[in-house]
Amino acid sequence: MIERRYADDLELTADDADGVNRINSDESVQWLYSFLSADKRKTYCLYEAPSAEAIRRAAARAGLPADVIVEMTGTLRPDGSLTPM
Repeated sequence: MIERRYADDLELTADDADGVNRINSDESVQWLYSFLSADKRKTYCLYEAPSAEAIRRAAARAGLPADVIVEMTGTLRPDGSLTPM
C-alpha cells in the first residue's frame, strides 16, 4: 500500500495512467487500484510488487511521490477471517 501526497489536486488522464502502467510493467509492479482523498491531494494505492524498492523505482521513473510504503501480509475480513497474501 502506498500513500502519495500531492501539492495540487490530482488530475489523471487515461494517457497518464497508461504511462504509469507501462513503467510499472518494466519494474514488475502491478497497480491494482487507488483511493482518492476528498481534497484530491492524497491517494492510497494498492499494488502487487516483488519489493518496496521496485515500487520506489517505478514511482521515481513516473515522477510520482511514494511518501509511505507499507507491505501487506494478508487481508482481514469483517467476519474475523484472515487470508494471507
